Amino acid sequence: MKSILFFCTFILLNIYSIKAQEIHIIPKPNKIIKKEGSFTIDKETQIVISDDNRKTASSLINFLSQDFNMTIKETAYQNLKTNFIHFKTDENLSNEEYDLSISNDNIIVCAKSETGWFYALQTFKQLCSYNASYSKYEKTLTLKSLDIKDNPRFKWRAFMLDEARYFKGMEQVKLLLDEMAFLKMNIFHWHLVDDQGWRIEIKKYPRLTEIGSKRKSTQVGPLQWDSPIQSGEPHEGFYTQEQIKEIIAYAKERHITIVPEIEMPGHSTAAIAAYNWLGTSKKQIEVPIKFGVGKDVYDVTDPRVYRFLTDVLDEVMALFPSQVIHIGGDEVKYNHWKSSASVQQYMRENNLATPADLQVYFTNSISKYLQSKGRRMMGWNEILGSKLHFYQDEKDTKTTQKLAKESIIHFWKGDVELATTAASNGYEIVNSLHNFTYLDYSYKNLSISKGYSFDPIPKGLDKKYHNKVIGIGCQMWGEWIPTVGEMHYKVFPRIAAYAEIGWTEKQHKDFKRFEKSFKLLQSRWKKKEIYYAPH
Repeated sequence: MKSILFFCTFILLNIYSIKAQEIHIIPKPNKIIKKEGSFTIDKETQIVISDDNRKTASSLINFLSQDFNMTIKETAYQNLKTNFIHFKTDENLSNEEYDLSISNDNIIVCAKSETGWFYALQTFKQLCSYNASYSKYEKTLTLKSLDIKDNPRFKWRAFMLDEARYFKGMEQVKLLLDEMAFLKMNIFHWHLVDDQGWRIEIKKYPRLTEIGSKRKSTQVGPLQWDSPIQSGEPHEGFYTQEQIKEIIAYAKERHITIVPEIEMPGHSTAAIAAYNWLGTSKKQIEVPIKFGVGKDVYDVTDPRVYRFLTDVLDEVMALFPSQVIHIGGDEVKYNHWKSSASVQQYMRENNLATPADLQVYFTNSISKYLQSKGRRMMGWNEILGSKLHFYQDEKDTKTTQKLAKESIIHFWKGDVELATTAASNGYEIVNSLHNFTYLDYSYKNLSISKGYSFDPIPKGLDKKYHNKVIGIGCQMWGEWIPTVGEMHYKVFPRIAAYAEIGWTEKQHKDFKRFEKSFKLLQSRWKKKEIYYAPH
């Protein structure tokens, strides 16, 4: 009997030991080396402060104080022997790379830049919160000794928020930026303009927000796109330029670049409602109540429209330091151009045989303008001129125009061959294939395991073109997401899966391990009143 008890105890202890050694960090670091021993942070621990690392060191001090009620000492002395934490500069590392070493005597973090230190700090926070032994009475925090060498798989790790359909406001944007930063996501793609709303102040064109940011009612109901039901309530909202500046600064502190999306030439009804001369029909229309593709598109053959768009882009570029400006370019209904005599005349004069030719021709002119300002254009993959939609005639999508090579293709729909062809033709790609990355989809259609399985490198793409795939984006489209609670439910916990896809090398991914790790994030989300979906 004693031998049986001993055997059972031995097995249980070994199981506990194995579990205790599991490292729970999202996204999973690409190299973790476990070592013998541990390091204990206590009241005698010192953190080395220098001009270079002061900001990061202060963030760590604040974290330990707020989350663990612990105080550590600051020192400028560089040659401590034991019980210290030091953020050091290593010029041999890449910009987002970091090395984090926990030994029995110290914690040393190496990075080339503040960005690398920032990502190391997010890893360290998760080590402390989910992988350490904390004594509240003694105010000590004990971490297992290990070495982490880490660098992201992709340079573009994006989350998109659509506020054109439903305005969510600054508080929610900042909350999303906080969670992105914690998960090492670095691109906030901000969909500010669409048919159902214009959400950014443009001082030269005040009616964009006076008229374009408001709609009288909204399509609602379980039938969604086919629903005849309206809310009966007006919806409005926009960001002033001062608010935009505040949010950009907030993102910068978290090493996140905000990429604005200003839709053109389609999804432009809200702007046309404000200034009817922008539209192909030149008719007065209202901001749509119904969702889906709008009632008109920009008349890209009208010099006034081109001037309007460059004026808008000038104000956008004055606000956003991002090198990339997203111009949308998706779901353009060509029938508006086909039925316009002036557009058809322009196409004949410029040897543009099809509406797709006209779209690529126009898109290249916008690309050239952005390049003249030191920026780079990005757009959904329709900007290549491909047929993606049932309402398009095959002959209308044939094009001899070549899209500017500097363009970034945001792949969201169509045969995967469209992505592989674009990459092999030299275009850089962000892969956001909709059935794997659209967060407005139900968990039944897009489970967290399905999302996690997504690989941004398309099957069949020759290895020599893999570097053309620069990353992944997950999209929170807003048509059927009117409330903050519904948005939280759709985003969390799935955002954690996309963070790991963007950061962790494919061979290091493991969904079972990921499941255990992301459940530990739930305590964080609960504390922040984020209404996450159960899993």
